[in-house]
Amino acid sequence: MTAAESQAMSLPEAKEPFNVKRLLFMFLGIGLFCFVYYCPPWPDAIDPMGEHFVLSQQAKGAIGVFLLAATWWVFEVVPIGVTSLTIGTLQALFMIRDPKVAFKDFMDPSVLFIFGSIVIGMVFTKTGLTKRIAYKMLSIVGEKTSMIYLGCFVMTAALTHVMAHTAVAATMFPLLMAIHALYSDEDDPTKFGKGLFIGMAYVAGAGSIVTLLGAARGAVALGFYKDIMSIDVSFFELTWYMFPVGWLMVFALWGFFMLFFKPERARIPGLKEKAGRMYRELGSWSRKEIITAVVVALAILVIALKNFIPALSGLDKTGILLCSTIAFFLFNILDIDDLEEIPWNIILLFAGAMSIGFCLWETGAAKWMAVNWLVLFQNAPPIVFILGMAFFVMMMTNFIMNVAAIAISLPVALVIAPYLGVGGEVILFSALVVSGMPFLLLVGAAPNAIAYNSKQFTTAEFFLWGLPASAVLMLVTWLAVSVLWPLMGMEVYVPKVM
Repeated sequence: MTAAESQAMSLPEAKEPFNVKRLLFMFLGIGLFCFVYYCPPWPDAIDPMGEHFVLSQQAKGAIGVFLLAATWWVFEVVPIGVTSLTIGTLQALFMIRDPKVAFKDFMDPSVLFIFGSIVIGMVFTKTGLTKRIAYKMLSIVGEKTSMIYLGCFVMTAALTHVMAHTAVAATMFPLLMAIHALYSDEDDPTKFGKGLFIGMAYVAGAGSIVTLLGAARGAVALGFYKDIMSIDVSFFELTWYMFPVGWLMVFALWGFFMLFFKPERARIPGLKEKAGRMYRELGSWSRKEIITAVVVALAILVIALKNFIPALSGLDKTGILLCSTIAFFLFNILDIDDLEEIPWNIILLFAGAMSIGFCLWETGAAKWMAVNWLVLFQNAPPIVFILGMAFFVMMMTNFIMNVAAIAISLPVALVIAPYLGVGGEVILFSALVVSGMPFLLLVGAAPNAIAYNSKQFTTAEFFLWGLPASAVLMLVTWLAVSVLWPLMGMEVYVPKVM
């Protein structure tokens, strides 16, 4: 042992500085939970038909857990996956829900779908497909960072028209990592990196509203609307009204990120030639690349055809996607060591999100909140009522499943709408627009959490920039309701029911 090593061992270990901010928000979350759970009973929510919705002790507990989790997630009091574990633990300890039910949600099919999507992204990176796609795209869009933004956003949005936005985000993530590596050699976050990854998450949501293939929420909401209103909205009708809104948001978000996350460098000199050269150096497609492309294409094709071929309708999309994961191991593209590379923190994040979502739904807490909010607008002008309902769905979908946010809002909104002279379709479509774009919390959508894995931004930054982005979303929704949809033939306003 050298003298220097001996001296280093004898030095006292440096103490980690005391984090007052972390302690403050840790106790704030706990305090919010205790306040809500132990305070006296709250008044019933009463809908326009006179039905009462009681807030039980379990429902109050669900709201308390919801507030604690939101506080800890935004300020990263503990790793986001650990906050998710706290959600299940509190439900079990305070008997908010049966522990078997609360923890069962952690392995919900939606969580496993996210797992399968992330595995696809890993395989794209391991086989080299990511670099092949990234270099090809960069050789086309050129050296301007503004055009790289636009190229990535357009590719993301276009892919969500034919495949689930979770799978698109998992596929785009390694591609964006490869692009950012060409922009900066350092590991520190950059403005370009923040805009690239947060933008990918936002745009994946914007693109996913255009067809029924982008996310499950569309098909479920249309079925729900049919049950209530006895009106069948077709695949093509949905796309007709959603296409201009989705793409307007894509280009609005591009402008948003060019304004607030303008890259430090306007261009990357020589990038076009470098990307072309690196693409040629990859050579011809390898056996593993071909197998990966075929497996993923088949999985996406079968999931897409489920909506059109009755014989395939019974197949579960999670089961189909996990077939691709199994195939990767069967063809020796992945091995046991690759399982250690799975970002389990992200998987746990969504497991907890599913648990708190179901908890708010099953205890009646979400319904109580929806009724209390929407009855505030029962005597408001029609446009205020529509935007008020959309705002509630937008906020709730940041915390619970977007399908649940729609399911608790639509029944109440559709009861009030005829008395204000508002058509049912505009309620449905405005809810679908905002439910696809939760810009505040990582748990709002899988692409948000996948983007976080880039380490280019914190949860607090995501929340803060999500506020003006959500304002842009509400502005676009107002434009759709007031201008676009009426011009396209939607009956926004109808004779009032007296």
